[in-house]
Amino acid sequence: MTDSLEPFGPHTGTVPTAPDHFAPPGFGDRCRCLSGEVFGACCGPFLARETTAPTAVQLMRSRYSAYAAGEAAYLLETWHPSTRPAALELDPSTRWYRLDVLRREAGGPLDGVGLVEFRAYARRNGDRLEQHEVSRFVRELGQWRYLDAVD
Repeated sequence: MTDSLEPFGPHTGTVPTAPDHFAPPGFGDRCRCLSGEVFGACCGPFLARETTAPTAVQLMRSRYSAYAAGEAAYLLETWHPSTRPAALELDPSTRWYRLDVLRREAGGPLDGVGLVEFRAYARRNGDRLEQHEVSRFVRELGQWRYLDAVD
């Protein structure tokens, strides 16, 4: 793991802030998933429902961007029906600011299942939060869905 908050430079213990963290970035802005792409060439088309994610990693990145933008509807839509909650309320005080994809297994355009391990970082009421998860994804009828977290 690196101490860099690319593209924000060396880790200083401060969190980048946005004027309205629950608003999606513009299509020309840097994508919140920190892929290095602009939002319009990364997660934007998925959140706008213009297309679906072709890989499990891209779905996971778009779901992270949805959490950061407060897009609960997208999260529910991309959750597998067998494990999807009836409702999802996102905490507006949580500011997601960094995503590290640590590994993936399968999950490509021709696969039916995939695993993605990630670590996501947030701040809530001044406290630093970190979520580490190995997520399972399934592709049904040509669309990837989040299934659950591996214990």
